[in-house]
Amino acid sequence: MVVGIEHCVYCFDVLVAYLEGRMPLEPEFENNQYPLFVTWNIVNHGQTRLRGCIGNFEPLPLHSGLKEYAITSAIHDRRFSPITIRELPHLTCGVSLLTNFEDAKDYLDWEIGVHGIWIEFVDDHNRRRTATYLPEVTEEQGWTKEEAIDSLLRKSGYNGRITDKIRSRIVLTRYQSAKYVVTYQEYLQHVSENPLKHGIKHEIRNPKDSKYLDEFAIDEWN
Repeated sequence: MVVGIEHCVYCFDVLVAYLEGRMPLEPEFENNQYPLFVTWNIVNHGQTRLRGCIGNFEPLPLHSGLKEYAITSAIHDRRFSPITIRELPHLTCGVSLLTNFEDAKDYLDWEIGVHGIWIEFVDDHNRRRTATYLPEVTEEQGWTKEEAIDSLLRKSGYNGRITDKIRSRIVLTRYQSAKYVVTYQEYLQHVSENPLKHGIKHEIRNPKDSKYLDEFAIDEWN
């Protein structure tokens, strides 16, 4: 796989350093270029809720790209309030590296569970609109292809009536992705094995020793 645990761990490093007011250390993995997305979810009582997901379709060096979008998706996703230090124990981080971009024949020329979809169209006011869903979204939501497309139209900001005429204007690009997901507890375990590589000056003997795990109560998620 082109993506691995080290990419998610680095995103956690970047976010933790940001919340603690310090700079993260540079990563050691290869600095290849990929279009990428960083997704933060919060898990509480078995329920998973999105807390931020932003990326870029232009190939970016992984070191600077992950550093930028780890923060952009956690702090600047306008759909959500910024992630706080109190939420760290409940977070998961997913890194998606995008591959295999193809022009689709029409808006239904893609496969659920395989392809991510990016749409572009011009609305009745001659305004260009775009939106995307990563490959896992349609399957997780239980949507049909048409339901996913209609949801993307709304995501793009289009508020008019959705008709076959509007759908026929869509230029669709399909793509695939390699994704890896790490929980905060898995991140702590990784850090405990070599804390200095992550800018941590104290030893974490056990993930449960983290000052974030027991010190803060996340009442708002109960």
